[in-house]
Formats: sequence, C-alpha cells, structure tokens
Amino acid sequence: MNSDSAVGAPRLAEPKPARRSLLRGALTGAAAIGVGLSAGASSASALPAGGGTRPRPTTPDGALRELAAGNLRWRTYREKHPDETAAVRKALISGQHPFAVILSCVDSRVPPELVFDQGLGDLLTVRSAGEVLDEAVLGSVAYGVLELDIPLVLVLGHQSCGAVRAAVEAEETGTQLPAHIQYLADQISPAIDHGKEGDARIDATIDANVRLVRGRLAAEPDLAARVATGRLAIVGARYELTNQLVHRVN
Repeated sequence: MNSDSAVGAPRLAEPKPARRSLLRGALTGAAAIGVGLSAGASSASALPAGGGTRPRPTTPDGALRELAAGNLRWRTYREKHPDETAAVRKALISGQHPFAVILSCVDSRVPPELVFDQGLGDLLTVRSAGEVLDEAVLGSVAYGVLELDIPLVLVLGHQSCGAVRAAVEAEETGTQLPAHIQYLADQISPAIDHGKEGDARIDATIDANVRLVRGRLAAEPDLAARVATGRLAIVGARYELTNQLVHRVN
C-alpha cells in the first residue's frame, strides 16, 4: 500500500522516519488522523446551538482527533452511538452544526457515521462512487465549508473499491462500461498507477485517487482561501475493510 501514515494500532505500513515521533504520540488513546496538521491550532470545541448534549470541535485538529477517537471505538467494538437521544433530535430541529465533511464512496461497507462512531448532526456526508467529483458533489462540500463553517473535509477512500477496480479493468481491457458508470471510470482514470500490475495496481490507484480528489478540492479558490488561513484542512484518508482502521493517505 502507498499509505504514508496510520492512525492508531495496528499500523498497516511502517511510517517514514520523519513521522515516527509524531505517530508514536498519536497512537495512544484517541489518536488523531494527522496530529499537528494545523500548527499552533487549538482543539477548541463548542456546544452546538439549540442545547446539544456534547461539545463539537471547531478547529481542523480538533475535528481530526474526534474522528480518530470514534474510529478507535469502532474498530475495538466500544461504540458509544452518540447524539441519537430524544434531546439531541429535538435540539437539531433548530439547526445543524456538523464538525466535518466526509466525502466518501457509496460502498455499503463504509458508512462514515458508523466508521467514526458519530451521530445525528455530527457529520455532513457526501458520497459518490470512488469519491468522484462533479458539480453536485463540489457544491455539497462547499456548502458544508462556506455555509456551515465546517473546519475539516476528509476524502475517504477504502480497500477493495469497486469503482476503482472497474476503472482499472476497463482501461486494461478496452471495455466500454454502461454510460453513467463509464463517467465514473473516466474521472478515476487519471489516478491509475501504471507502475504496478494486477491487484497491486488497483490498491495503489485507490490511494492515488484519494490524492487526486483531495488535490482538486484544495485547488478550489474558496476552499483554498480557508486552508491558507488555518480555518480549514482538507485531508485524504483510507478505510481498511480487514481491520476497520482509518489512516492518512499523504
């Protein structure tokens, strides 16, 4: 795999030496999916308007830490299933204050609210096969950042992505996929890793596609302006079906 850093044990790949000390600290307790992402940023949190029952992060670092803590609960079978109570449902009638946008695949095995052990009002989830961007997806992400002031966008790929496999196999065989599925393959194809073969190519392309989508989002002027001021982080990550770990894709 081409992943450069992992969140929480077990790690899937040995981290690069420059990141080793950073990750060692991150692997204790509620490890973050990128501790120190915004240098000097606090992990501030605030209660949601309308009487919510728990504070929610208001900074990129705080949001990453909350996601990492939730993923740790998920993969160790200690889920809290937060923010599902009658009080929270009533409070959310007056508005929403999610702390992260999760752009993920439509795969039924990777529902963000479960993977990160979050509840109602916590995440703004945008899902498309292979995390493919189009105007509707871009608009949805921008809505979360610009209108709801969300401090984190997480592009979440996953192991054994069917959309990526379809794109790779279509290119290799010259097969024309059904119209709308071909659109997905065309969007993913620039990420295909031609330096590998077989399943290794598909696996590497999953990571490369996350990087591609993250880069496209980071190039959007309105989002880039927030990243430049530290109000927003756009992070690439990957979910492993084998052990339920979410880790960074750098």
